[in-house]
Amino acid sequence: MPHDAVLLAAGGSTRLKRPKQLLTRQGTPLVRYVAELLLSTSPDRLVIITGGSAEAVALALQGLPVDICYNPLWNTGLASSIQCAARALCGRDRSILIAGTDQPRLSLPHLLLLRDTFPANANVVTQYKKGAMGIPVRVSAATLAKAPELSGDKGFRDLWADLPPKKIEAPELLEDLDTPDQMAEAVKGGWIDPPA
Repeated sequence: MPHDAVLLAAGGSTRLKRPKQLLTRQGTPLVRYVAELLLSTSPDRLVIITGGSAEAVALALQGLPVDICYNPLWNTGLASSIQCAARALCGRDRSILIAGTDQPRLSLPHLLLLRDTFPANANVVTQYKKGAMGIPVRVSAATLAKAPELSGDKGFRDLWADLPPKKIEAPELLEDLDTPDQMAEAVKGGWIDPPA
């Protein structure tokens, strides 16, 4: 299915106290690992939104066929990064796969399910457990065009209140990397390398 992709990699990782984008999995920085997964879905464009640690993140992506967009407002929350992605993809009438860098158990099969399971105009979200859902998502171009309505640290939830998204279950993606304890669990599970 024709689509674009976005990797949200702008966070400052304040609770983790180190850039989660640069933690490694089998020696590869997570930002590059997820970018390569997204590229494996064959997007027409992959836009990577940077902010915190922007130079180091760009260096980790060197050589990949991606468009890097710096979000100068990255520290105001997720909404500004989604808005940055919407500007970069303005006028493109296709669905968009959106992922982040803090789910080390993200897999290509899950991204392909998001890409292919429902019609192109459907919004599709990952459900971690009952009542808990989030990225990665696939959104329609019409949904992404509503990004200016978002603010702060809110994602798409408010945009699809009237028309709930389709859901694909992936309980393993509930584990993310926001705190040192979560990072230690990810190391213990073998999902990321021990920090240097």
